Amino acid sequence: MALPASVDILNSERPKRVVIVASNPAVSEQTGWPIGFWWAELSHPFWEFTEHGYEVDVASPAGGPLQGDAFSDPRDKSGYSAEDLISLGFINSPAHMSLVENSKPIASVRVDDYDGALFVGGQGPMYTFWSDDRVHALVTGFYEAGKVTAVICHATCVLLETRLSDGRLLVEGKTWTGFANSEERFADDFVGQKIQPFWIEDEAKNLDKTNFIVSGRFKPHAVRDGNLITGQQQYSGRAAARLMIEALGT
Repeated sequence: MALPASVDILNSERPKRVVIVASNPAVSEQTGWPIGFWWAELSHPFWEFTEHGYEVDVASPAGGPLQGDAFSDPRDKSGYSAEDLISLGFINSPAHMSLVENSKPIASVRVDDYDGALFVGGQGPMYTFWSDDRVHALVTGFYEAGKVTAVICHATCVLLETRLSDGRLLVEGKTWTGFANSEERFADDFVGQKIQPFWIEDEAKNLDKTNFIVSGRFKPHAVRDGNLITGQQQYSGRAAARLMIEALGT
């Protein structure tokens, strides 16, 4: 049955909607640090999406207030991300910060309400995404609904475990990327200790029937394979968002 003309017009004029899924706060078992999401991986894609007229929500496994990794905060005394003016602007905007301070629980995220989802990294996902069946189910739900599904940086740890309804790994037969061993090694050397409980590249290359690739260390790198988009690390959030926009249009 054809939809009424008014409904067709309404759908064609509806802005695209994307949900950004970030880690809830946690504590690293390796370092003892408070951990969460990486600011640039949320704020930079948010900027790209809204510049194209998209509506963007922020969600997390449990909902509620979120916390950025210290090194990703432009205000942090380390100065590691001091030049990240997009994140600084986001942090200093009460309207934008309210999205992070009141993230939606993923239990309330309806796949049908969105055109795509972006799962962002940071140190938290290695503890809060990797073994969480709720996160696996949401990734599978978006992907199997034919929605554009993007995963970046350490959030790609979830793809080591996420399976489709038929039991196959989602990444079977896919080319994808994630945080590289060279980047893990640099980060460990920078702080003088092991940061992550495991390295994603090592685990991905132990999987059968999948093609995990990386590019230069800390260089923007995103890969699209059908409706799956992956980004290598924190400098790849904007590249992944642009691939999502290319897939979705405006």
